[in-house]
Amino acid sequence: MSVVSDPAPAILRTEHLGRTVRDKILVQDANFELRRGEVLAITGPSGSGKTSLLRLLNRLDEPTSGTVFVEGADYSTIEPRELRRQVGMVTQRPYLFPGTVADNLRFGPAQRGDTLGPEAIDELLAQVGLKDYAGRDVANLSGGEAQRVSVARTLANSPLVLLLDEPTSALDEAAKLEVESAIQKVMRQQGLTCVVVTHDVAQAARLAERALVLESGRIVRAGPVEEVLRA
Repeated sequence: MSVVSDPAPAILRTEHLGRTVRDKILVQDANFELRRGEVLAITGPSGSGKTSLLRLLNRLDEPTSGTVFVEGADYSTIEPRELRRQVGMVTQRPYLFPGTVADNLRFGPAQRGDTLGPEAIDELLAQVGLKDYAGRDVANLSGGEAQRVSVARTLANSPLVLLLDEPTSALDEAAKLEVESAIQKVMRQQGLTCVVVTHDVAQAARLAERALVLESGRIVRAGPVEEVLRA
């Protein structure tokens, strides 16, 4: 008799996760899990709580109910800086430090005593389509280039989970396609585990395998991306 092995344990799992601020419910009773290599899209109308939910996943905001488990550990037991390395976020607008592209990529590893060498920097930049950009001053980058540097800088920390908050919504159409293409390439090459917030239903379908839809801070639909978005 063949034995069916259990599915891989969740790399990230939320349990009754919620946040209320001054009687306003931002996120309510969110329960979902993410397995290694999965890409989950969070969609919903403006003001539905998408970014609020994403920020709870690495404690940029503190939950007022429930918790998140990262590789089975309650994330309240993980030091915040280490948590944000493990669950890295790329924000809607890139916030880069003054200096060169390489300076930005070296920053995260240096905080934990690691040195990111020139070859590693070149490899990260090649992955996001910015070969030979290491020595460029970030002040001279376009919006799309800066966002791709932001992705590479987050990847330099070797995160378990990558959070993407509307990563292309602040860009023009050409830059949007460049950034989305770079994200897709990195996802495929590295088998990344990702959560991407997007108001763009077509983008969610291109990037993710599963999706959940928020309304008024509550998950109202969840499942395979085609089924959820078609509904």
